[in-house]
Amino acid sequence: MSLSQSISAALPSLRRYARALTGSQQAGDNLITAVLEGLISDHSKVPADLPVKVGLYRLVLQIYNQQPAGSDAVVDRGSETAADRRLGRLSPLPRQAYLLRALEGFSVEDAASALDVSAQEVADLVAQANQEMMQQVATDVLIIEDEPMIALDLKEIMISLGHNVTAVARTHREAVAAIEEKKVGLVLADIQLADGSSGIEAVNDILGISGVPIVFITAYPERLLTGERPEPTFLITKPFEPENVKAITSQALFFDLKAKPRRDGEGTKPALSGA
Repeated sequence: MSLSQSISAALPSLRRYARALTGSQQAGDNLITAVLEGLISDHSKVPADLPVKVGLYRLVLQIYNQQPAGSDAVVDRGSETAADRRLGRLSPLPRQAYLLRALEGFSVEDAASALDVSAQEVADLVAQANQEMMQQVATDVLIIEDEPMIALDLKEIMISLGHNVTAVARTHREAVAAIEEKKVGLVLADIQLADGSSGIEAVNDILGISGVPIVFITAYPERLLTGERPEPTFLITKPFEPENVKAITSQALFFDLKAKPRRDGEGTKPALSGA
């Protein structure tokens, strides 16, 4: 496989990682654009002694970590708030290591190569990320999922993180009714629902009521990671592992807390498009 083919094959997962890392579609895609522009000017930016995918992630992280104010400088969040200052103390390297392992499924060795650290340092960083993640403020969670066993798995994972699941909705109508009855701090949403309705449409209606962080669940993430339209920032891929769910939901809450405080009715997010 040529370098260009390898890059094309890796792009959906690179976008997923960059969006989770930066907290927005725009910032994540801007980061990937910078990576591609760098490769156009110099193919040697991907080390010949590394697998192409690992080398691409290393380049993503090198560019990300070169931002003037650290890794979070990629995200335009407006003026700094008290939440910004508090959460800014969370170390970026543990998040980077944790996402490589839990979200991207990197081995310890590949994660070490991408971060340019030792395998032991990766283990230490992941342990630190786990500790920091468990210290996040617990919140209420709405799960929109029509498969009972998957919904149960998600509920158990949320509870294990200290969150409270207020409802499990199986349809668009149930989801909107649930959010009208009880505002939540996080929504996990399947793409296709029991009655044939769209999870994306349900989320768009929810965002009209409450500016809540959303994590989408799909078996086809590549369809929502093209970078060509408004798309979900945070995705869980089916079938999922518990650590994957923990990684994505922790990032969604991390960046929601870093965002400027919103008053009810403000901060509504742009509508999302289906695949």
